[in-house]
Amino acid sequence: MQVTALVWVITIAAILGLFVFDFFAHVRTPHAPTFAESGFWSAVYIGLALAFGGIIAWQWGSRYAGEYYAGFVTEKALSVDNLFIFLIIMSTFAVPRINQQKVLLIGIVIALAMRGAFIAVGAAAINAFSWVFYLFGLFLVYTAVKLARESGHEAEHEQQRDNRIIVLAKRLLPTTDEYDGDKLITRIDGRRVLTPMVLALLAIGFADLLFALDSIPAIYGLTEQPYIVFTANAFALMGLRQLYFLIGGLLDRLVYLSYGLAAILAFIGVKLVLHALHENTLPFINGGEAVAVPEISTLASLGVIIGILLVATVASLIKTRDRGRQR
Repeated sequence: MQVTALVWVITIAAILGLFVFDFFAHVRTPHAPTFAESGFWSAVYIGLALAFGGIIAWQWGSRYAGEYYAGFVTEKALSVDNLFIFLIIMSTFAVPRINQQKVLLIGIVIALAMRGAFIAVGAAAINAFSWVFYLFGLFLVYTAVKLARESGHEAEHEQQRDNRIIVLAKRLLPTTDEYDGDKLITRIDGRRVLTPMVLALLAIGFADLLFALDSIPAIYGLTEQPYIVFTANAFALMGLRQLYFLIGGLLDRLVYLSYGLAAILAFIGVKLVLHALHENTLPFINGGEAVAVPEISTLASLGVIIGILLVATVASLIKTRDRGRQR
């Protein structure tokens, strides 16, 4: 897959343009979006993501389009898991609902920038050392086991990590516990201080940095193309703000989502290890020669990922249907 520098520039500019549009059209004026508004724009951004897959198919073929769709679905599913943490952060800092959009949008842009750096490092490592797939695969399997064990409590662990960052930030930076509208910086007694919105942004950014450690190796298990990795991440993050307000009330009903994500990460981890064996160059494994193992196709991967998500979602809703009736 050959992607020119011009295509990269145009793509990044278009993505940044969509974020700028999002800010001026929805976030600049503080308000709590309605269910209808969130639903409409969630559908718009998902539609854009699906249409972009069509562009990839048109320019580079169905194989790469399949890799993009598999990556997008995986990243979107992992992003939904992020929403649990975002809800806790918003609650911890008592961010007014009308200002939550601004915190989310800025946090998502920061997250995309950080993921861009991870993607570049991952691509360089893969190009230089094929055995990196072993590390990615084993790391994902380890993460899957850890996620399954911590299911229902992972948010507590993430919050503890975030609290350490916030304590350090408060120690090093001038802060206040009072909000001043949607301002990030305000004046108290003639002195400039950071409002709690900045601390909420730090917490969201740090949380997503940790999530990126899982999501970037996961998508590299579905494609080796940095362009696909970046665009799938960008489109998955792009509609996350709207999704936060759309399904925020349903998140506590997705009790099996973490198990589903653990299964997806384990599946991709095994897929990466199989690929590493197929491309093996390590001398202590089969004398440095490739190992004849089956490889899992992109289409099969996409089917497994969607199937796991459907089972986890349906099982969760059935399990918590009484809770839903009480709302």
